[in-house]
Amino acid sequence: MTTTRGDEPLVLGIETSCDETGVGLVRGRTLLVDAVASSVEEHARFGGVVPEVASRAHLEAMVPTIERACEQAGVRLHDVDAVAVTSGPGLAGALLVGVASAKALALGLGKPLYGVNHLAAHVAVDELEHGPLPEPCLALLVSGGHSSLLRVLDVTDTVEPLGATIDDAAGEAFDKVARLLGLPFPGGPHIDRVAREGDQVAIDFPRGLTSRRDLERHRFDFSFSGLKTAVARWVEARECAGEPVPVADVAASFQEAVCDVLVRKALDAAQQDGIEDLLIGGGVAANSRLRAMAEERAARVGVRVRVPRPGLCTDNGAMVAALGSSMVSRGRTPSALDLPADSSMPVTRVLV
Repeated sequence: MTTTRGDEPLVLGIETSCDETGVGLVRGRTLLVDAVASSVEEHARFGGVVPEVASRAHLEAMVPTIERACEQAGVRLHDVDAVAVTSGPGLAGALLVGVASAKALALGLGKPLYGVNHLAAHVAVDELEHGPLPEPCLALLVSGGHSSLLRVLDVTDTVEPLGATIDDAAGEAFDKVARLLGLPFPGGPHIDRVAREGDQVAIDFPRGLTSRRDLERHRFDFSFSGLKTAVARWVEARECAGEPVPVADVAASFQEAVCDVLVRKALDAAQQDGIEDLLIGGGVAANSRLRAMAEERAARVGVRVRVPRPGLCTDNGAMVAALGSSMVSRGRTPSALDLPADSSMPVTRVLV
């Protein structure tokens, strides 16, 4: 295909898998703009994301966000060489808004369309900050809906799952524990902030799926449901006894348990496969304790850690554009215009 500047494609990426309308513009591996319209305040009063509210917010935000992205980047829509969109996984209604918008743009502009996997996009976005991904590399993706360990051989084609959450994802557990502690939604940033004033070893909360028996069947899988329940029972016991709940200590101890499991399993997988590069992505990758613990422990075993800056960890259009740009550069076949929105798309399906 012919691009607008040398061999570097200008790709527009659309992300609507959950509660944020993201539009990114990427030229090659250079991020031009990352425009986001968040509906988090609309969901906060419900204590979590409401799918119908998210879908409606995407409809209202889509055109203004695309216009804002183009204006900030100083480009016209006709300058775009390709359109990339999250096809799944995610909330069905929210995905439909993004996929329909991307189809309309691709058809109207006469440009190729790439329907990509949300999880693979979280991996690809790191290339905008740290350059080409080592092949292979190990990816630990942690967010409100996913806790996954992936072996990435080629982010545009071959991603192999090693482990995943079997119940509550890490980000979901952060939200639920924050609610228990009277902290606002979304819980991750608030627990991270409060935990800095607490004692990480004040309370010995359980580490899910780390016993010898668990490791036989779920060596690289995650479970945070039991941890969430343990926190709830500990808080309830204090309240029933008429004692104050040390919010900072609970937050710090809970956060330590989550990060311990995530880092422990990720480094175990890296060492098992002889992989020297670990990438951490997803919204929870913005957590300061997770970043620090991963760097410290990885250095001991000779594993290099890559983590995008916090703004690129949460859902955004830049990550979709980054993966789309890699698709174009590697000559991947574009998606058809009957591209579906697949809420349960497996991570092994990188491009639809």
